[in-house]
Order: sequence, then C-alpha cells, then structure tokens
Amino acid sequence: MAFAEAAREDGVRLERDAVLRAYARVEPQIEQQRYLPYREVLSRTAVEVAHSLGWQLGEEAADFLAASLPRWEPFPDTNRALERLAAAGIRLGILSNIDDDLLAATRKHFTVDFDLIVTAQQVRSYKPGPAHFLTARERIGNARWIHAAQSNYHDIVPTNELRIPNAWINRHGEKALAGGKPTYEFTNLTQLADAIA
Repeated sequence: MAFAEAAREDGVRLERDAVLRAYARVEPQIEQQRYLPYREVLSRTAVEVAHSLGWQLGEEAADFLAASLPRWEPFPDTNRALERLAAAGIRLGILSNIDDDLLAATRKHFTVDFDLIVTAQQVRSYKPGPAHFLTARERIGNARWIHAAQSNYHDIVPTNELRIPNAWINRHGEKALAGGKPTYEFTNLTQLADAIA
C-alpha cells in the first residue's frame, strides 16, 4: 500500500484500516470542491489523511499516490471475467474518477479493450456527480447497458437516481447506503459474468 510505504520512509507506522477510513472520508470532500486534476486530488487527500493520522506529510512529498497508480492491478477475477464478457459480444466501458494519462497507465494491466472510456478529466467532474453517467448514456445511445461497480457511494446511488440499471460488486459484504439498493448484487465479477455471459 502506497500510504504505508511512504509513511515508513518518514519513520511513521500507519494502520491500514485507519488509512482506508480516513481516505474514504477525505477524498470525496476534496472531489466535491471545484474540479481539480486527479493528481492534485490525490496529493491533497494524501496530505489531509496523513495529518489526520499524525503524520506531518509535506505537500512537496504528497505525489506518491499518483506515482503508485500505474502499479495498481485489477482484482484477480477481473480480467478473466472481462474476457468472458467480451467473448460473449458484450461491449465494455470504463467510467473512471481519474485522469486520462493515469488511466492509460493502469489499462496496461487489463487483457481486454474497452469500447467506451469516460474519465473525470473528460467531464471535469467526479462521481457520484452525474456527468460520467450522462456522458456514457449519450455516447452509448439507445443500446441497453448496465453499470457495474464496487462503490455504492460513487456508482450505485447516482445510477439509481438516473434510473440506470446497475450491478453492485460488493466484495466486502457492505450494507447499501440510502438510495443504494442495486438492481443486481454480486460478490465478484465472476458472478456478474456468470449471470450475463
């Protein structure tokens, strides 16, 4: 985990769960302010999370999250499930809260191509705002589609509001938020592929 590695270099030990809780609280607050490139969102989030956990991280050293992003790999079931969906003739897309260049770096870990890419940089907004979903709907046209995602907050709640069918990949057995009851719920992408492909 990039946070733990960077903190260790400063002689600070952070608990993974504490970092994740603080990150889940801070990042959406920063994204809801005026639009900033995702690299800046990551840096500001890193500083605020670090400070909240007692690590006095300086802004000049806060780019470690963006630098680590090209190393982030998909979940072990992801590529095989996406390959099955693509082989079944299902067109695939990504609606991402990151910048185009960062997504290009992480896409190297995928074994399939995507027909649709919508990033925060393209729409100058972050999910759960509606811009990603409205742009996807416009680009897809009249074709039927389903939005599958792990985040109830960023994806399921807003797609419900927009009446877009969705599948919640609830890997951690979380409870749905208010307005976040999905159309379908699975624990991994293999189950989604089983149901669709």
